Amino acid sequence: MRGLVLFVCLAVGCLAQRPQPCTSPPLLTGSLSVTTQSEKLMAYARYSYDALRKRIRLREFGSYNNKTFHLDVLLLYRQGVMYNINYRNRTCCKKPLSTDFHPLAIPENASLLGQVVLGSSSGPGQGVLVNTWAGELQMKKGTAKYMSTVTEFGCVPVSSLYHTDSTGWVVTSFFNNVIGLVDPQYLIPPSFCKDAQLEVEDGEEPVTFFSLF
Repeated sequence: MRGLVLFVCLAVGCLAQRPQPCTSPPLLTGSLSVTTQSEKLMAYARYSYDALRKRIRLREFGSYNNKTFHLDVLLLYRQGVMYNINYRNRTCCKKPLSTDFHPLAIPENASLLGQVVLGSSSGPGQGVLVNTWAGELQMKKGTAKYMSTVTEFGCVPVSSLYHTDSTGWVVTSFFNNVIGLVDPQYLIPPSFCKDAQLEVEDGEEPVTFFSLF
């Protein structure tokens, strides 16, 4: 009987130690970089992320086809709109936004590739334990492959590789992450955006998160 109890306890312990798909904190602030397989795009952005109200703010700069760009956008998924904000001119461009909001999370059907320590495991504070997952997502225009790495404790995003036939591989790296919103005002349209009119051009596709890079 004692042997059976010991076996059950060991089995439960092993199952408890196996990484499970997870959802990142609903409120995050930090920075990210984006590069593409073709090397046409390299971008750096500060972000504010609110999964509760489905809002994202990106303030980014980078280069595309050897041309530099600056972009400051607020994505409001519940309202289905995006604000392209220009503080220098105090102007806003308001455009339709794809209604699909994808929270930072590892899907339930993802496959675990492995668990490793980034940095060193030789001493306290020298490394961080992370899990890497892979899978496929059904999109409106085909299938997308992904490989995502998150921290074991907290499910904080570390990096993500995303592939479609149209984009190739897109690599996103997250850093300087802070749980919570450092400045909630960044997720509210500036006062000079109040009178912005929705701009829709014939044949223009609604903006999506990945079309911003």
